[in-house]
Amino acid sequence: MKKKAFYPIRGIVFCFIFLMTMTTAMNANESKNPSGFEIERGINLSHWLSQDFGWAPRLEWITENDIQYIAHLGFDHVRLPVDEIELWDEEGKQITEAFELMKSALGWCQDNNLNVIVDLHTVRAHHFNSGEAKEGGNTLWTDPEEQEHFVDLWRQLSEHLKDYPNDFLAYEIMNEPTAEDPEDWNKLIAKSMEFIRSVEPDRVLIFGGNMWQIPQFLPVLFVPEGDKNIILSFHTYEPLMFTHHTANWIEGPIQTFPGPVSYPGPIIDRETFDRLAPGAAHFRHPLEEKFVDDWGPKRIKEEIQPAIDRAKELGLQLYCGEFGCLPSVEREDRLAYYTDLIGVFRANDIAYANWEYKGDFGIYEWLGLESLTGAPDIDLIKILVGE
Repeated sequence: MKKKAFYPIRGIVFCFIFLMTMTTAMNANESKNPSGFEIERGINLSHWLSQDFGWAPRLEWITENDIQYIAHLGFDHVRLPVDEIELWDEEGKQITEAFELMKSALGWCQDNNLNVIVDLHTVRAHHFNSGEAKEGGNTLWTDPEEQEHFVDLWRQLSEHLKDYPNDFLAYEIMNEPTAEDPEDWNKLIAKSMEFIRSVEPDRVLIFGGNMWQIPQFLPVLFVPEGDKNIILSFHTYEPLMFTHHTANWIEGPIQTFPGPVSYPGPIIDRETFDRLAPGAAHFRHPLEEKFVDDWGPKRIKEEIQPAIDRAKELGLQLYCGEFGCLPSVEREDRLAYYTDLIGVFRANDIAYANWEYKGDFGIYEWLGLESLTGAPDIDLIKILVGE
């Protein structure tokens, strides 16, 4: 009796182990890059080691509890923006406390099975809002010394980060380049990659097109041939008049127009568009006919189609590293926008990271600078994690 019972069980156990082994092997083969760095849905840890506006003490803004909560919600990675001014002082000396905090975050993420993208967000010679760059301009594109300095920043980052597993940590070379000539960005990518690949040949590198990483510039982006440890990135905040309604950092009608704006459908009506159009020159992004388009999933996909096509052409994973909508619009419309955007991402196998965890675009109720964050926005969170 025992023998008859034993052998079938042993066979079942053997089959189970075999199937698990085969499943693991298949999953490894299905990874979108040779290094096995996998991402699907994530969130940005903003206003911490990047764009720190002093809203709260740094040690309190992001803690281990926050990382545990992000993992608990169902996100699988975080994008960690870092700025030169936050990690290095004006003499170029590393700020030990900031580097240690970055490493603490990496440790918290490892403990909670969250992958990480370290994103060099701004440097003193370049800011995506050009007026905030050193000396009031983006000298990175015209000064060879600044370009060498940029590569040296990555040399120093690599010295701290190179021992982290390739399937856990990826590098985003730079956030939202704004070179007047896209070829200047292409040349800096090539220079940066040449160095990083010399010391970390298997690290997954992430980068996107010129001009705020909008999808339309991916077709002219330099991508080295044969390097499959690359993820192509784009950002989208379109339609800007909806997602940035009354944003105080954008000059012109987007900032001053009281509304109404709506989604889905036209963001504003034709009569309103014609009235506001003369102020278009004051926009960071020109006021275009797109604001009176019929916005919904089809129009969103049209907006990001150039990025989808380029990723398919190169056989690389596509990633939307930033998107979001301010809570200054009607809540129902805002949630509808997020629902449609995430639906388009998922339908087209696009990984994504919401801008942001805490802040006015965040997943908590935004109460302004007096109390900063309210309760978690459960409806928004469910949309972002795909529930």
